[in-house]
Amino acid sequence: MDSVIHIKQEATKCVACGLCLPHCPTYNLLQDEAESPRGRLSLMLALAREDLPLNAKLESHLARCLDCRACEKVCPSYVDFGLALDSARAVIESRRAEAGLPACKSTSLIEWLVEQPARMRRLTKLLRLYQQSGLQWLLRISRMLRLLRLDHLDADIPRLTPLKDLAEFHPAMDKSKGKVVLFTGCQAEMADQPALASSIRLLNRLGYEVHIPVKQNCCGALHLHAGHREKAIELMRRNIDAFSGGNEAILSVASGCTATLGEYNKYINDNKSASGFSARIKDINQFLEGATWPEGISFHSLPRRIVVHNPCSLTHVLRQEDKPYSLLAKIPGAEILSLPENNLCCGAAGAYHLTQMSIAKRLRDPKIMHLKRLIPDILVTSNPGCATFLGAGLREAGLATEVLHPVTLLARQLKP
Repeated sequence: MDSVIHIKQEATKCVACGLCLPHCPTYNLLQDEAESPRGRLSLMLALAREDLPLNAKLESHLARCLDCRACEKVCPSYVDFGLALDSARAVIESRRAEAGLPACKSTSLIEWLVEQPARMRRLTKLLRLYQQSGLQWLLRISRMLRLLRLDHLDADIPRLTPLKDLAEFHPAMDKSKGKVVLFTGCQAEMADQPALASSIRLLNRLGYEVHIPVKQNCCGALHLHAGHREKAIELMRRNIDAFSGGNEAILSVASGCTATLGEYNKYINDNKSASGFSARIKDINQFLEGATWPEGISFHSLPRRIVVHNPCSLTHVLRQEDKPYSLLAKIPGAEILSLPENNLCCGAAGAYHLTQMSIAKRLRDPKIMHLKRLIPDILVTSNPGCATFLGAGLREAGLATEVLHPVTLLARQLKP
């Protein structure tokens, strides 16, 4: 079984040096060896060798990992912790099935929704109706949401904008100097359409044609991290087929999706096209920062304080955390600051803030504390999941800070 092999290959690399400990959010928070990268690798290895039976305590230690992969960046043995963790969760799901136990259902509904873009679009329209009709306001002031224990879910819903169908082709302004393909993603299309529209606008101004394949779907990250590897691979294969037929760069505005898209070749070993697909993936910040900008492009001044949040996927997986700063430096008059403790996860981590709510909020609290002290006008982050979770924390703290994707802010300041 590939999952068992992957666990053994990666876990046996670990020399238990402990260099990862200061970089692990859950270890710092809980001070428990079993909540550290090396502790979890020991548990994974025991699971793979069947030295430990499947039990609730083992599952809990692995479920509480954020999969932020900060440990990978400092590991002298180059342990691919993300691959090991995804493999361990797949083994858990497999053994639960063999034992006749039900699958973990903490994210089942979310996974079902993101499998088909049409389902997410219908949900988005319903949620926007919920916001626009006044029902959300009524349920909030009546405290009904709290009584139903749905207040935390309601708090995570960002202010949704009207959904717009994106055309399959967006021509370059003036002379075309190339073609790119855009991965829209399920959460970005639902919660951050302005980032998609802003990316298209900037790319067109830079001279790029933008193509959007209609048959693309969810990147598969949620299924992969939940241990549902077969379904994740099915979604991956669909995307590979949807983006086949060219070698243009595939751009994503959500760093979490970008990280997963760029690692398809780890999980699909029988398909050479998976390696070609992953090699084409670029984060939108990375692509725009590396592009040649025409001399005629300029930006309106913005004398505001802007704080940059670095998502874990952009920092620890893609290693492109410097790119948003370079792009935002193009805006005259802006004060650009880095959010303190940017190396530590904010707690969003895909569906983590829904399945491990208490720990997620404890990880978010220091971020909100820093933002209370800095009082920025705008917080920018390159992952819609982080934006949603941090935005909820800002609203709860009574802060009016606007949360935007870097490209959205850049496009807003772009002169005609």
